[in-house]
Amino acid sequence: MPLVTLVTGHYLLSRRRAGFHWLADAYYRMGWRVLFLCGAISYLSIPRRDHRLHYPVWRQAGQLIEVAPNLYSFVWWTPYHAVNLRNRLVNHLVLPLFRRYGRQALGAAEPLVRQSDLVIVESSPALMLTDQLRRLAPAARFVYRVSDDLDVLKSHRAVIEAEARLAGGFDRISVPAPRLARRFAHLPQTTIDPHGLARHLFDQPHANPYPGPFAKNALFIGVSRLDTSFIAIAARRFPQVGFHLIGDLPAPARRANIIAHGEMAFEETIAYLQHADVGLHCLTVGPGVEVFARSLKVVQYRYCGLPVVTPQPLVQGREGFFGYRPGDAESIAKALEAALATPRHRAPDDAGPPSWDHLAQSLAAGLA
Repeated sequence: MPLVTLVTGHYLLSRRRAGFHWLADAYYRMGWRVLFLCGAISYLSIPRRDHRLHYPVWRQAGQLIEVAPNLYSFVWWTPYHAVNLRNRLVNHLVLPLFRRYGRQALGAAEPLVRQSDLVIVESSPALMLTDQLRRLAPAARFVYRVSDDLDVLKSHRAVIEAEARLAGGFDRISVPAPRLARRFAHLPQTTIDPHGLARHLFDQPHANPYPGPFAKNALFIGVSRLDTSFIAIAARRFPQVGFHLIGDLPAPARRANIIAHGEMAFEETIAYLQHADVGLHCLTVGPGVEVFARSLKVVQYRYCGLPVVTPQPLVQGREGFFGYRPGDAESIAKALEAALATPRHRAPDDAGPPSWDHLAQSLAAGLA
């Protein structure tokens, strides 16, 4: 059985489902052995109240856990990791230390890493492990999956430097959208591979989870960049609409039509997606925000046929998207009115996102 090592900042058994979770599922269904290596977690995660600390990452740190036959979880907990400390001087002072982050030992994971046929590294501080992984598995195919723009994430300089140094050595650089591809346009191994979709879950009918009393329901799913001012303005202007927020999000304004569900298992969110009337992609706007125009959340919204309300820079001329100017109550109202008047409809471009199985097979291309 071939072995894939997935190097990411996510924890395998998290309730949150990111792209690397779906890739792990896909390879496992394909009959591969899977090592899910969670990095970018350390003692520095504690004062930041990292959401992964809600899981047994401390207890499992440094242990190779077989959570199912041939499916392994490893938490690479280290004394420190390369994280933005939010102070320019401090970030500069720790730069020499952070540059050595990837040299810290993998311990119990090393024997399994040596057996890797394919190593897929995500755009997170854990990518700094790449040199060590290459030494352990020199014959493996290496893929860099750029789920996020490290600049937009305000990553530490040590991580940005590592990406620039390591990118050219990957056998393939896989990005989900053209905006991210520009960063690697000089490298011929760069390919645009859109986010996949768990079709086997989305194509099943689910019961309507929305009770009354609202005439319609607008949904935001996510863990970051929620524009709470948008929610406050929209909820005040549309008291007949329920505004549902799913995720570990900042406290919204207190109104009867703002419903904060908190974090829930991904499978539970599908019913909310299938029965919503509008998908909210109301993100805070800043430099590089365009990279979120084709996020996994947007793929899911549009596959369910939801009209999407989003800041103007993220509309990009696509059918089913309604733009507004952040902070402008009138443009927010106009965008929401138009979206609420639009029936659920899946545009041709949204009908065929690839399955995660398809992406997994593509990233393994060239392996026997």
